[in-house]
Amino acid sequence: MPLLNWQALKPTQVSGTVFNELDDEHILGELNMDIFEEQFKTKAQGNPKDLSTKPKKASQKAPAKTTLIDPNKSKNLAITLRKGGMSPDKICTAIETYDQGSLSVDFLELLEPFIPSDFEMKLLKNYEKDGRPLEELAAEDQFVLRFGKIPRLNQRINTLTFMGNFPDTVKRLQPQLDSLISASMSIKSSDKLKKILEIVLAFGNYMNSSKRGAAYGFRLQSLDLLLETKSTDRSQTLLHFIGNVIQEKYPDLVNFHSDLHFVDKAALVSLDGILQDIRSLERGMEMTKKEFLVQDDSPVLKEFIKTNSTTLETLIKDSKTAQEAYSSVVEYFGENPKTTQPSMFFPFFGRFIKGYKAVQKDIERKKKMEELNEEKEQSPIKSPGQKGPAMPKMPQMDLIAELKKRQKPPVREGKDGALEDIITDLRNSPFRPSVVFANVI
Repeated sequence: MPLLNWQALKPTQVSGTVFNELDDEHILGELNMDIFEEQFKTKAQGNPKDLSTKPKKASQKAPAKTTLIDPNKSKNLAITLRKGGMSPDKICTAIETYDQGSLSVDFLELLEPFIPSDFEMKLLKNYEKDGRPLEELAAEDQFVLRFGKIPRLNQRINTLTFMGNFPDTVKRLQPQLDSLISASMSIKSSDKLKKILEIVLAFGNYMNSSKRGAAYGFRLQSLDLLLETKSTDRSQTLLHFIGNVIQEKYPDLVNFHSDLHFVDKAALVSLDGILQDIRSLERGMEMTKKEFLVQDDSPVLKEFIKTNSTTLETLIKDSKTAQEAYSSVVEYFGENPKTTQPSMFFPFFGRFIKGYKAVQKDIERKKKMEELNEEKEQSPIKSPGQKGPAMPKMPQMDLIAELKKRQKPPVREGKDGALEDIITDLRNSPFRPSVVFANVI
């Protein structure tokens, strides 16, 4: 039978939805699926199975187990436990011993919603106190009873989740802090960039001098206007003109952008998000240390704290450096660090650099075209198939006369074979334009 390629909901997504209230097995029990099997079976498939045997098998099952927890919760827990691939007892032991190797972060997050409530634990403990056999409880109820007896269960799971996420979180945050620090410091310390902005300010004041007073500075968003402002004939932008000026008058500024580092990467950083994540790491480390005070015999907790405390301290220190460097550079360029995020500030420079590089390519391309045109104008025009230097034009009659003169050299009288000597001489001495031109001149 072909597969139905639908998008199935995850077990964690079913809770609270209409699917929690549905019983598909009940529907299958009410319907005769023979016709469906016959019409939808694949060619290689044999006769449909007799689904009527299914209810009979169900009737042969052992008596239903006792369930004290919510049926929907029990159903979802069964799915989650199957995903864990471990026995319930091994799962609980791994939590008690902080065994990160056995418990993935994803599985721990799936387990967290099944931490039993006080009411559920009371029901299960009363069942146990009454002396009733635990074997009669459903497997999910037995797990919840064992699960709920783990000391400080909620704290242990939170600690394990934090420990599992810590390396990846640091690996994600550190490069962002590095790029933010590097971009901020390189932009502020670049004398070449400062000179470029000085040139832009000069042109802007010159253009506005007749209608506006001189400006002492400009907002960074004004850099975008350099590509939008065009010359009278619309053949070039203001940035093209400034680019030419830089090449001719300030060649040391041509590659000013090489002083600026990680501008594009810094533009992707959310400083507020980083600081929030670091505060979360601080709370997690504090929670882990408190857990170790209670469970001081745990080598796992001891080693984690010893290894990662320094890492967290370095991250916190770098976050403060990033804050200071960013605030400093934003204020340095006349912007407000409280209202200007990196995603807004650094793209000003990113777009300017991108536009400037494109302009530089246009200028170089134009120069090459001009050089080629000059070479064409200066070099003589060659006739098709002509090799060597081009022959300057001569008056047609003069050229014919010269050729005739060349073909009729004076006959040497008094010697035998004079005609043969002339023919031989003509054959051995091909026509040389330089000689002709020299004679003509």
